[in-house]
Amino acid sequence: MKQSRQAGAAVVITVAMATSAHAQTSVTLYGIVDNSLTYQSSQTTLGSTKGGRSNIKMSSGVWAGSRFGLKGAEDLGGGTKAIFQLESGFNSANGAQQFTNAEFGRQAWVGMTNPTYGTFTAGRQYTSYYSLLSPYSPTTWLTGFYGAHPGDVDELDTIYRANNSLVYTSPKLYGFTFSGSYSFAGVPGSVNQGSTWSGAVQYANGPFGIAAGITRINNSTSGGGAYGADSTTNSAGQSGVSAVTNGYQTAQAQQRFAIGTGYAFNSSWDVSATYSNVQYIPGIHSLYRDTAIFNTAGAVLHWHASTTLDLATGYSYTRATKANGIDSVAQYHQFNLSEYYSLSKRTGLYALQAFQRAKGKTLGTPGASSVINATATLGDGFQSAPSSSQSQFAAGVGIIHRF
Repeated sequence: MKQSRQAGAAVVITVAMATSAHAQTSVTLYGIVDNSLTYQSSQTTLGSTKGGRSNIKMSSGVWAGSRFGLKGAEDLGGGTKAIFQLESGFNSANGAQQFTNAEFGRQAWVGMTNPTYGTFTAGRQYTSYYSLLSPYSPTTWLTGFYGAHPGDVDELDTIYRANNSLVYTSPKLYGFTFSGSYSFAGVPGSVNQGSTWSGAVQYANGPFGIAAGITRINNSTSGGGAYGADSTTNSAGQSGVSAVTNGYQTAQAQQRFAIGTGYAFNSSWDVSATYSNVQYIPGIHSLYRDTAIFNTAGAVLHWHASTTLDLATGYSYTRATKANGIDSVAQYHQFNLSEYYSLSKRTGLYALQAFQRAKGKTLGTPGASSVINATATLGDGFQSAPSSSQSQFAAGVGIIHRF
């Protein structure tokens, strides 16, 4: 009888310890599946100014990129937690992996967090520049696919991720949050070649918020030229190549500075605005000679019309500066509308419309040594399928489910 009671006590203690350990550790499986039908008025290949045809196609990850992932935390005591996140992207229209040879190409990091000292993470992840500016990005309600600034020239959508990154983000102090990141390319003999670094600060207090950040992406090819495989910011190649930046792919470095702000008038209406300055800096091996500079300003008005309906509209203007023998500089006017209807907390229907008008001149495909007419390229969903002309219209409807 005594042995039985002892055995029973051991079982209770074991179960209690297991329950305690389980309570201190959590792992969550999550994901998004998003498909839509898209119409665009003109589609051609990148760098072409002819042959555009209208197209109707299925697009994946328009409102939010289709993905699945794991994230977790373990309580280490004293408020400190070990944390991790693994996230894989996929094309839900055909089942293909988003990044070749990168199962967790969207995010793969591990780190520690403490409410007093902040958060430190290591792995493939977003830069500090994106993380603190993203609340004021046009992509929040207009999507990156349709609503990112032309070609996502200012990196305010999620296509820019950096390998081998160390990121520190402070706790919120009197409304301020600070963050810095550095990505190691691992190129022998250089700590700069191929690296990515960024820093940002955000202030948020009640209905008002503002953030500013800077980031620099270095080509791992010394002196510029073909984008090097060891470059830390990549998506199986150079990120952000579009009709806007096609002629500047051989840059030695890309540098971005941006300011974003937002204000909520009440529970139904809010507005956000951004300004950015983007520089494609040449090196001795680049196929252009002058720094290419793009300035962009934009604003988004969002209306939470009812508990189930959200509507938004936005406008942005991008202008290049005179350089590389181009006096009639490239300019891009973009207009966006979005409608989102919640069927439940996890499932929604959406519709999107966008129009862009380009004018002026820009550089063509590197090596062609030609100045061409600037052509339209909406958001970042049409980077490989821009318009052959100065105008492009697109519209789509879709369904998204989160789990």
